[in-house]
Amino acid sequence: MEKGDTTGDVADPETTINLNIKFSGRIIPVSLPLDSTVKDLKCLLQPLTNILPRGQKLIFKGKLLVDEMTLRSSEVTNGAKIMLMASQGLHQGDGPIRKEAPAVSNLRRTTIPDRGKKDKLDTSVEKSQVERWKATGVIALSECDLKVVPEEVWTCGSSARVLDLSHNSIQDVPAAIGSLCSMQKLLLNVNCILDGSVSWEGLSSLKSLTVLSLSQNHLTMLPSALGALTCLRQLHIANNQLTCLPIEIGLLTELQVLKANNNRISTIPNCIGSCTSLVEIDLSSNLLVELPDTIGELKNLKAVSLRNNGLKSLPSTLFKMCIQLSTLDLHGTEITMDLLRQFEGWENFDERRRLKHQKQLNFRVEGAGSFDEGADKN
Repeated sequence: MEKGDTTGDVADPETTINLNIKFSGRIIPVSLPLDSTVKDLKCLLQPLTNILPRGQKLIFKGKLLVDEMTLRSSEVTNGAKIMLMASQGLHQGDGPIRKEAPAVSNLRRTTIPDRGKKDKLDTSVEKSQVERWKATGVIALSECDLKVVPEEVWTCGSSARVLDLSHNSIQDVPAAIGSLCSMQKLLLNVNCILDGSVSWEGLSSLKSLTVLSLSQNHLTMLPSALGALTCLRQLHIANNQLTCLPIEIGLLTELQVLKANNNRISTIPNCIGSCTSLVEIDLSSNLLVELPDTIGELKNLKAVSLRNNGLKSLPSTLFKMCIQLSTLDLHGTEITMDLLRQFEGWENFDERRRLKHQKQLNFRVEGAGSFDEGADKN
């Protein structure tokens, strides 16, 4: 469902109800069955507002609506206006969607200049700098106000090991990227990169790449070509608009760090269990309601962040099989302590967690006394 859309079909007044949700100065129209619960309505509003269900307060005629009650029993009528209030901190991504944003593609097109002589003048690079790039293997162009990649970059060829283009306004990643065949580290974070503006064929030919950062761009998907980067050890794709991960991610058997937080990911493929080198995973602030059991196969896993998701449980083998796991962030989920204590291997995990906290915070021993990483204590 797109932001602000209703379900599209003509509502049956006997079974379906149309509502207008007032939130931060705008109206969000939604339709759902009359016998839906208030919790169902909150789940429907989550992707439209970025507010997690447990962070939503819905008020109708001055009364707070209760999660377990149906809209019918709450006497909510067709066409009713309901006020949504958000609890601080219980949101995903970049925070609550407070107003409609202009289409990204329209904004970015106006910032990309024509590919004429003027561009070459604007992005020209001194010969001495190119020589330095070739000598050191490091091409450092972060925060240079670039809208396109300077042509001189491609002349470095196999001598380039690191390319840092972060914090610019670059949209296009051309096929010429494949000419940097010895590239080990590619930083493209904080730019204006869109799905169709990346040459994944060129990118996937970088067989020596160990670090790829695409965080803080405008990507909604990752192609199957990602699986060709079999030497990749770190993948940073946070703060995009991704809805899923490709199944080919399972081919990245050398991957140690996966940062995919602050997206709109609703499912994780089972093949994540094939990424047996994973040490750290950050999936916080997404739309996850469950995790695949195969995560329990990641025996090298040490740290997992799952905060601000709709999770109610974890894979039952997580503590038993992930015998190095010592950091688990569950803030903003619905997972309770009572549930965690039922998992096999909980005691060993809790001991590892305590030891880590004691090493890091030995001047605050009492702070490591109880589990306080997001699980409800009730």
